[in-house]
Amino acid sequence: MTTKKTIIVWFRRDLRLTDNPALHWATQQKRPVLCVYINDTQATDDNKPGGASRWWLHHSLLALDSQLSNCGNKLHLISGSPDESMYKLVEATGADTVVWNRRYEPSAIALDSAIKKHLIDIGHTVTSFPGNYCHEPWQVQREGKHPYKVFTAYWRASLKHATLAVAGADTDTATDGPEKILCYRGKGCSGVNIESLGLLPTLPWADQFADTWQPGEAGAAIRLQQLLDGAISHYSEGRDLPAVEGTSRLSPHLAFGEISPRQITAAIADRVVSGELKDDDNTETYRKEIGWRDFACHLLYHFPHTTENPLDVRFKKFPWKKNKKALQRWQQGNTGIPLVDAGMRQLWQTGWMHNRVRMVVGSLLIKNMGIHWLEGARWFWDTLLDADLASNTMGWQWVAGSGADAAPYFRVFNPVRQGERFDPDGDYIRQWVPEIAKLGKKTIHAPWTASDTELANAGIVLGKTYPKPIVDLAQSRKDALERFGTIKSHA
Repeated sequence: MTTKKTIIVWFRRDLRLTDNPALHWATQQKRPVLCVYINDTQATDDNKPGGASRWWLHHSLLALDSQLSNCGNKLHLISGSPDESMYKLVEATGADTVVWNRRYEPSAIALDSAIKKHLIDIGHTVTSFPGNYCHEPWQVQREGKHPYKVFTAYWRASLKHATLAVAGADTDTATDGPEKILCYRGKGCSGVNIESLGLLPTLPWADQFADTWQPGEAGAAIRLQQLLDGAISHYSEGRDLPAVEGTSRLSPHLAFGEISPRQITAAIADRVVSGELKDDDNTETYRKEIGWRDFACHLLYHFPHTTENPLDVRFKKFPWKKNKKALQRWQQGNTGIPLVDAGMRQLWQTGWMHNRVRMVVGSLLIKNMGIHWLEGARWFWDTLLDADLASNTMGWQWVAGSGADAAPYFRVFNPVRQGERFDPDGDYIRQWVPEIAKLGKKTIHAPWTASDTELANAGIVLGKTYPKPIVDLAQSRKDALERFGTIKSHA
């Protein structure tokens, strides 16, 4: 009687059972499956999760293990170097096949390629699958196989594919999660418990995250349902209003692969077909947001140096400022500019920030304060629950004006005008900057313009109970344009 050898499914940023191509393939083989997550203790900066992401990862792994238990399996946790850990595991268990869903960070590509080559060289089968994007980063390109640098052109090209589905899938619909996963129960896989991974932050700042978020596939399903039942019907306008629930808030779930973009687009399509949703500007705008995520991966894959360096080479000579105290004030939400402070405090307390506000806080740091965009990218990487290298890199280079399809450098977001336009009643600011909550809607976006009487009636002493502005917005904009003038003629 021939013993069926084990298949190792290596989970990474795909912590779900539903529409998981690697897991789906493994379960179809009717062989024992060993589900593994390796906590990479040797990870480089581009693949090492920040503090907020570690909190999410801890709880997402717990959720995944619970799901696997319901299917008769379990999650095997290892802490160490992924290559050495995988080689030892294969040898100890006698597994002859390893499968995973692909990653696209520069260091992850190099690591996965090395592991795959080594295992194949010693006679094992290794198969990788596309699982977390609508299109592979090399799939949508210009003639001559040149990458796109403009989203509109990329989006139009991506629509030429039959469907916004994971590339290489057999069908256009998401695969269901398995009801039963045959479990490997042999020797050689004594893992560690999740507490020993040390993922939870030692600072108490993450304690409030659980009030807002439910990591795991079930939490992702709830968020998707909320999107379909509410926000998507007015998404085109509502996504810009930070005081309302106008966005999907699916970004952390997508970042950890607790839901696939194919599941989301398929769910929207189902609602449109059933007549529960209109196929209008709202659904189209949301689909484009999914497309932007693909575009970010496309850029990272083709221009991996942009995680640290500008795509626009002129910015290599940009005269950035170094001001540690000013940077700390920005990080702490104490700039004296209400919309910016509201966003930075929302980020610290919830691990998330509204996308419109992300652009505003980034613009202030880079252009008005003159601080390198990398400082902002690194802070976001550590404090965002949805931290994703591709999206984070693209977003910050976009605001800086140094990336692909970037906002021109002379586009400086005015946080007062942005607040007046997108938070007209000041509700968002009042929620996150309560010390100025008693100001009227005409002055809450710029307390320094309020009269002494109004400030006194609101209990505000500028410079004491609330900071004076860290910069003069008009003058700092002028200074930023002058600094750009020193490099704009360089090729």
